[in-house]
Amino acid sequence: MATTKKETAKKVAGTKAKATKKAAKQPVSKAKKETSKKVTGKKASQEKKEAPVLRLIKNDPYLADYSAAINGRHQAVFDKMNALTEGGKQTLSDFADGYLYFGLHKMEKNWVIREWAPNATKIYLIGDFNNWVEDPKYAFKRLRGTENWELKITSKAFKHGCHYKLSVHWEGGQGERIPAWATRVVQDEGTHLFSAQVWDPNETFVWKNTKFKPDVNPLFIYECHIGMAQDAEGVGTYVEFRDNVLPRIAKDGYNCIQIMAIQEHPYYGSFGYHVSSFFAASSRFGTPEELKSLIDTAHGLGIAVIMDIVHSHAVKNENEGLANFAGDPYQYFYPGDRHEHPAWDSLCFDYGKNQVVHFLLSNCKYWLEEYHFDGFRFDGVTSMLYYSHGLNESFGSYGDYYNGHQDDNAITYLTLANLLIHEVNKKAITIAEEVSGMPGLASPFKDGGYGFDYRMAMNIPDYWIKTIKTLKDEDWKPSSMFWEVTNRRQDEKTISYAESHDQALVGDKTIIFRLIDSDMYWHFKIGDETGNVERGIALHKMIRLLTASTLNGGYLNFMGNEFGHPEWIDFPREGNGWSYKYARRQWNLVDNKELCYHYLGDFDKAMLKVIKKQGNFQKKPVVEIWHNDGDQVLAFQRGDLYFFFNFSPTKSYLGYGFMVKQGSYEYLLNTDDTNFGGHGFNDDKIVHFTNYDGMLARENKGWLKLYLPARTACVLVKSKE
Repeated sequence: MATTKKETAKKVAGTKAKATKKAAKQPVSKAKKETSKKVTGKKASQEKKEAPVLRLIKNDPYLADYSAAINGRHQAVFDKMNALTEGGKQTLSDFADGYLYFGLHKMEKNWVIREWAPNATKIYLIGDFNNWVEDPKYAFKRLRGTENWELKITSKAFKHGCHYKLSVHWEGGQGERIPAWATRVVQDEGTHLFSAQVWDPNETFVWKNTKFKPDVNPLFIYECHIGMAQDAEGVGTYVEFRDNVLPRIAKDGYNCIQIMAIQEHPYYGSFGYHVSSFFAASSRFGTPEELKSLIDTAHGLGIAVIMDIVHSHAVKNENEGLANFAGDPYQYFYPGDRHEHPAWDSLCFDYGKNQVVHFLLSNCKYWLEEYHFDGFRFDGVTSMLYYSHGLNESFGSYGDYYNGHQDDNAITYLTLANLLIHEVNKKAITIAEEVSGMPGLASPFKDGGYGFDYRMAMNIPDYWIKTIKTLKDEDWKPSSMFWEVTNRRQDEKTISYAESHDQALVGDKTIIFRLIDSDMYWHFKIGDETGNVERGIALHKMIRLLTASTLNGGYLNFMGNEFGHPEWIDFPREGNGWSYKYARRQWNLVDNKELCYHYLGDFDKAMLKVIKKQGNFQKKPVVEIWHNDGDQVLAFQRGDLYFFFNFSPTKSYLGYGFMVKQGSYEYLLNTDDTNFGGHGFNDDKIVHFTNYDGMLARENKGWLKLYLPARTACVLVKSKE
């Protein structure tokens, strides 16, 4: 918001503002001069002198050959933090208070607006309050000895709802710009041009659920997009999502939502990944108070809210974004070959500049403090880590992570971001979207890692799509499946998911669409299912159960995929006549009990409920009991829960034996249940007892013999003795 409380205004004008200014203008070279200073007491100096073997290397001896690079990156974070915090005189959180200084703020007697614009020669504030013309009364002054500009405005000149921009001059040019630190940006319906907006409502939003703490045992994430979260053909709002979608998510058993496209972006069809205004919540969905109400309501329902934050690149637009902000295309972004992202048509931040690090770290803190987000999923981390952005790289050996092709500036920034976020909120959640497998990404900084809480298990959705596309059903191998869903570094938590939002976009296909295709249009009514539909429903449930039940941190589902949402996502664009027909979620389909969609939605709900039944499920080891690729059968255990899969499309097995602990076992979940679109071949009310075997008795084991119908899976629980 543009406004701040009186105490905040005083705080800005006091020591923190000075520290922010000082840190913002501090040259990068100073970091080298101050490396011997303390960061937080004796810890930094000891780290440098002793250089102990980090736990990251202890946990993986194969990393020992790269200890110099790992230790070097670790020390670089201390050095940078030392420089940014003036040798520990302030905290990293203090340094990230930039949003309290820069941008527009209402003080006790006037308004003040500040911008970092080193290349500017003149800056004017223009808007509907002065007919969008340059007026000497609204000329900024350059603050002595800094690269910062400031303008103080009488309180009567600005009022809630005013639109404004900057008219920035530089040697040889001039352009209209939206302030980089703007917290409210709107688009004119007539001209389609964007401008900043004064946001000073009469009533300040009052938070109700101030003591909320995320439930991460395990983390069940519902990935969503506000604009396309409604049935109607149009842009959904924060209010509609709060009132209509949040109750669904809570009822389904998810304890976290990951919201896409929050940071303002000029092109709706970018899915929110071409950001222009990093501190502004997208106004196309509603007001700041409405977003806060959504988050507060979610917290009241026990649902954490994390934001899909984009710090990996920025939109190239000059009038709306940061590109060529004051006649210098490199103010925020790398020069030369590293300036533009070759695949995304966007600009790459210069993470080596303290001022850019200040901007991005302040951005992280802003969303945590102002909107009470519970954390972030960082987009495009692979692109940040490598000079190549990870393009055309194989990442076939550890050497590929330490061959000098990595952007150490970006690595340092990401580590600092994690340290800052957890300093501001110890319970915050950070997730890295990263495909290369960089070791230590989701390991604690003290262990030599980069500090993310989780990393996305991006191999899993790729595996499922490849399997469906390239293999006949009878060639699916349980050993391969089990390896893929459990293949991860033991010291890093992951977020497992069966399919991503990318697979729901035009040009790709979701799992359900690949399995069923056009039969979804004509044979998805109950009683009219074809064999193809029955196959798709059965495998959709099995794939999701295997993916979710082997998680080691969390599980993610993209909005609508839980019930097999038909068709694709296609945002309004010239090629489709700017239609919203496919930029929505058709909740009416899953609500219709005459259609098969509710089978999948009901199963998803039951699946999460079963997993939650086992306390701290994510901490229970995944213990394989059996696999047989010829039979296409897989079985494993987690705590008291036992999972059994028969992927054979044609073979059912009667009395299939598994060696398990002696005792009795009851059904908790069966994909073949008629309530989930199955055939109900098993009587799930039967309690199964292990058969005695003298050879196994000494190990307290026996044979559990089950009927395994083709293309089914079930979950049993061992009864308490």
